[in-house]
Amino acid sequence: MSSTLDSIVAGSTVGAFIPPLTAIVQKPKWSARYKRVVAVVAAVLGGIVTVASTGGLDAFGQGVPALSTIVAVVAASQTTYDLIWKPSKIAPALEAATSRARPTG
Repeated sequence: MSSTLDSIVAGSTVGAFIPPLTAIVQKPKWSARYKRVVAVVAAVLGGIVTVASTGGLDAFGQGVPALSTIVAVVAASQTTYDLIWKPSKIAPALEAATSRARPTG
């Protein structure tokens, strides 16, 4: 496989596991729009890390492969959330579990 394809495959894999991570940070009371922004920003950051880890910092000099990997992470993140993490109730359960008020004292 080419390094570009390897990077896109890695990006898709990373993107598939970003939704449960963002669910840990998100709060149920946040608006859907704000949650979407947080999810996309997390996916873009995951894409940047994936590009750097699969091709080093030099990979950012190759615009199309780097951008393709970042887009793959975002696409995989949003798709797996809509098709797997949300319907299975895993992401919403993580969000609720990590948002509960903790007793003080």
